[in-house]
Amino acid sequence: MSTGKPIIVLVKPQLGQNIGKAARAMLNFGLTEMRIVDPRDGWPNPSAGPTAAGADQVLEEAQVFKTTAEAVADCSHIYATTVRKRGMTKDVLTPSQAAEDMASASGKCAILFGPERSGLEVVDVELARKIITVPINPEFGSLNLAQAVILVAYELSKMDHSGTVQPTIEKKKREPAPQIELDRFFEHLERALEGSGYFYPPDRAAATKVTLRNMVTKPAWTNEEVQTWRGIISALEKPYMKK
Repeated sequence: MSTGKPIIVLVKPQLGQNIGKAARAMLNFGLTEMRIVDPRDGWPNPSAGPTAAGADQVLEEAQVFKTTAEAVADCSHIYATTVRKRGMTKDVLTPSQAAEDMASASGKCAILFGPERSGLEVVDVELARKIITVPINPEFGSLNLAQAVILVAYELSKMDHSGTVQPTIEKKKREPAPQIELDRFFEHLERALEGSGYFYPPDRAAATKVTLRNMVTKPAWTNEEVQTWRGIISALEKPYMKK
């Protein structure tokens, strides 16, 4: 059930107990929409219920996806929670700054939380527009999944996400494109560049693609802008014909 509040996305969680604890943390602060990506022990998980301590609504309505990209395909603002910046040129926010950012955002917001042992992988962080991190002790950066969720959820609870305002036609035009449109844009761009021989030398292709992906996800592209750029790429792909 969509509430207009940020969506909590658990990427490859390992223990059912931790999923339950995350659900409990969410409901404590009014968040109800959970999405789970490729849970290690499958879903539903009988170990989640007892630790949810009554947050059964969150678990019952949780959606499961095979990949992170599928889980956030309809979201316009994606935030990755990670202690490390991983060398990416993305805005880094504290939980309180992220809460303010989401409060003024139009379109669905999703917050990614990585698996307990290793955190989010680079491929997941690449999908995010911005990174959420906390000034945790560099000598002991060990938050468990539920603790990470509750840190962010607490800050979100300070903001009012409950109001719903019907957007004007002009505002609809400016709404950020959902992630699936950005993915299609990037795939189109990548195909066109591969066809033109842009990715050279071959051993630098992977790093160049990561840089391009970060460039695509950094600004808040609108649907209109994405479609305009895809039209430009399509025009460049066609051989020039003089009339």
